[in-house]
Amino acid sequence: MAFITFGWHLLFPQGVAATAVFAMMNPAEFANIAKAERDFWWYRGMREILFGMLDPMVAKRQITRALDAGCGTGYFAKLVQQRYQIPTMAIDYGWEGLQFGRKLGLPHLAQCDVRALPFRSGSFGLVLSMDVIVHFPRGDESAALREMVRVLEPSGLIAIRVSALNLLRSRHSQFAHERQRFTRARLIEAAQTAGLKVLRCTYANSLLAPVALAKFRIWEPLTNQPPASGVEPVPAWLDRVLYAPLAIESRLTRAGLNLPAGQSLVLIAENESS
Repeated sequence: MAFITFGWHLLFPQGVAATAVFAMMNPAEFANIAKAERDFWWYRGMREILFGMLDPMVAKRQITRALDAGCGTGYFAKLVQQRYQIPTMAIDYGWEGLQFGRKLGLPHLAQCDVRALPFRSGSFGLVLSMDVIVHFPRGDESAALREMVRVLEPSGLIAIRVSALNLLRSRHSQFAHERQRFTRARLIEAAQTAGLKVLRCTYANSLLAPVALAKFRIWEPLTNQPPASGVEPVPAWLDRVLYAPLAIESRLTRAGLNLPAGQSLVLIAENESS
């Protein structure tokens, strides 16, 4: 386990051992994400959906520390820290992503496995996991969820986003080394089994799902498309067109509506332990 920089040494128990596991996300994808995540339509829209759901819940709590468990490049952790004015620890198994975090100037970074977090129990009031547990083989997500709950304060918040519905698996899914997708029922069951009380769970990126289905199930197989990143830049006009449905969904979910199907799932829950 390699710690890059950290300022919260009191959170770490003594003698934490390294955990050797296989690589999670395709390391080649980190550079693609770093170039795209600030402005690319999908990242902007999905952040709006998440923050629209999360903002009122965070506002009701006194949260002093946050953890981005599987931070990728660290850009999202930086946004969380700025938005909520909360010191945010960013961890990832991929060294390649953490190097981008260093360039962003994030003060709290660590390389570790989310299934063996090197933090004391109850260290964080907010834990975030964006598109992380989909990279574990089916069943291994349970260990990751238990660890995230362990480091969460009693009544602390957790926000989880995952890819949804096996029917919508794509060549991008293969390229990114996505190993599983979830239904709403299975994600809720996994969260509850880990000791969480689910507050919201909704599908997202729903309005574009018919287009995605045609692309992933018809066009990609017919044209024999190889696995490739799906976050390549698109023309500005197309970016605006693709962002618009997510902006609509953000308004709907912010108003309390849970969408019935979609390409992603967003779950927000609290730690039931006392």
